[in-house]
Amino acid sequence: MASLKDMRVRIASTKATQKITKAMQMVAASKLRRAQTAAEAARPYAEKMDAVISNIATAAAGSPGTPALLAGTGDDKVHLLLVCTGERGNSSIVRLARERALALINQGKEVKFFCVGRKGFEQLRRNFEKQIVENVELRSVRQLGFVNAEDIAKKVIARFEAGEFDVCTLFYSRFKSVIAQVPTLQQIIPLVVEAPAANAGAATAYEYEPEEDEILTRLLPRNLAVQIFRALLENNASFYGAQMSAMDNATRNAGDMIRKQTLIPRS
Repeated sequence: MASLKDMRVRIASTKATQKITKAMQMVAASKLRRAQTAAEAARPYAEKMDAVISNIATAAAGSPGTPALLAGTGDDKVHLLLVCTGERGNSSIVRLARERALALINQGKEVKFFCVGRKGFEQLRRNFEKQIVENVELRSVRQLGFVNAEDIAKKVIARFEAGEFDVCTLFYSRFKSVIAQVPTLQQIIPLVVEAPAANAGAATAYEYEPEEDEILTRLLPRNLAVQIFRALLENNASFYGAQMSAMDNATRNAGDMIRKQTLIPRS
């Protein structure tokens, strides 16, 4: 049986741990508020950008000058999985990407990985090291900016124009709440255009200046960067949400341990 001195040492150690986890919880909560605000601000912009491009693409349907980022290569043999994770955490994104990769390989497709963030790279290289064509680390970035997403988008587009893949799918964690982060995949090349709803009524006719294809040529690379930027911000909020939840649980567990180890004097 543990001596009274040993129990006091354990209680003191547990209390110290509780103070640390409580402090980390408060830091995560502060960072989460900023990250959540940024992610929520990016959502409507990204969704509206998709809607605008869908409207223009519908008008340009069948045009021989449709940009390749929208029309695709005409094939789907080679898939690039753009897996965006944080430098820490986000393991659920990797699981989703791994499942998608195995499903594609079973269909006879070739799979390549473009990793953003250290966590995804470290986990995926265990099984897919030869398929990882690029890895971008953001650990030195103090605050995510649109320029970070633009750099990634340019690298992806360059590989597409070089004929290295046919389809690109983006993977990230969509933030819903502190206890709910949803692993998400989104095809970004060729862009998936939503068909008009059956009950939407007659579409309004617009005349575009310049022509639709020229507008799309300018907008599609921008949209790719916008969607990647949104993914990075969603990941950031998801990480701090998960961290805050984990530190809260750790603080509660430490409190339970202290109560169990504390001697209650008899009355």
